Formats: sequence, C-alpha cells, structure tokens
Amino acid sequence: MGTQTGAHIVWDWNGTLFHDNDAIIGATNAAFGELGLRPITMEQYRALYCVPVPKFYERLLGRLPTEAEWEVMDATFHRYYAEHRVGCGLTEGAADLLAGWRSAGRSQSILSMYLHDELVPLVRGFGIEPHFLRVDGRTGPSGGSKADHMVRHLGSLTGVDPARTVVIGDAADDAVAALHVGARAVLYTGGSHGRARLEEVGVPVVDTLGEAVAEAERLAA
Repeated sequence: MGTQTGAHIVWDWNGTLFHDNDAIIGATNAAFGELGLRPITMEQYRALYCVPVPKFYERLLGRLPTEAEWEVMDATFHRYYAEHRVGCGLTEGAADLLAGWRSAGRSQSILSMYLHDELVPLVRGFGIEPHFLRVDGRTGPSGGSKADHMVRHLGSLTGVDPARTVVIGDAADDAVAALHVGARAVLYTGGSHGRARLEEVGVPVVDTLGEAVAEAERLAA
C-alpha cells in the first residue's frame, strides 16, 4: 500500500460502500413473512432498525423472537439476500474515493458483520480489494454487536493508530464500535438509518461518501 501517513479509514460494507438497500429490505420482509408479519417500507426499516438484530425484530413483534424463530428468520434473510445482492452495486463514487485515499498514501480497511466467506469474493469481484490493508467479515454467529469485532480488527492492523482512525458506516453501531476502540466515526445517511436516528449518536452525519471521506480527513488530522 506504500507509505502510510497515519490516517486510516475503517469502512462498513452493507449500506455504506455496497448500496444494497433493495436486497436488504426484500430479505427483511421475506424473514418477516416466516412469522406472518406484514412487510415494512424502507422508511419504516430506517426508523426502526437496530443492532443486535433480534432487538429490531422485537420492536416489530412486541417480543424477542424465540431461538427457533430467530434461526428460521436469519436463514430466510440470508437466503433471500444472497439471491438478490447480485443486482446491487457499489455506492456512487465509492471506487474513486477508495482509489484517491490510497493514492494519497493513506490506509483503509473493511470491517463488516456480513459473513466473511461471502464478503471477500464480493469485494474482490468489484476489483477494489487491493485498496485495503484487510477485509474482515463476521466469522461467528449472527446477531451480535460490532464493538468486539472492531477490537480484533484494529489489533490485526500493523501501524494503525486508533486515535487517527475514522470508522465510516451507516448505523449507530458503527459509531459505538469506533468509540469502543478510541477511534472517531462519521455516519452516512444512505443506508440502514435515517438522518434523525444517526444524529442522536452525536458524531458527524453526512449525505454522501465524498463528504464522509472529507470529514474523516479532518478528524484524523
């Protein structure tokens, strides 16, 4: 990756670099259908979605799903998503921003709660893998928080200072994970949460990835 100048971005994948809103809402509604729940709109999803995911289902069910219900919904979600993600692409401008950050001598990585074995070939397929020091997806069970994964992710990166690291994501959980390791965060409104939800977190909120990178550059200076 060449000489690093200290500033590092940890990118979220789903809803941030990867514009997969249509696949996500379709998969969510397919999972809801397993319990006889009515489908929800993207607006409702963005207003209610939270991590860990079982808490999101609790908001709609009025109770936490049972273990058996969770397993069925989770399997349905991932099956539907895998079929429909093929119609999704990178967020507008993402490829150029990744190349620009790298060419400036700065480092970046991906940390996602998407399955690692699914994530890596997807990133590779877009031809952007060389821009990253590391691409990490989830290897354990689904439904958890990103904070513990962030500890392991940054711990595996040589020469990356958490104080000069900025996490760019589309969910409150991305900011929580950043704060957990002493990093900063910028939240992007194009994914799973609307602006009002993101602004409650108390970190910068932006409407484009270009603005997110500019803010990261300022925060990591």
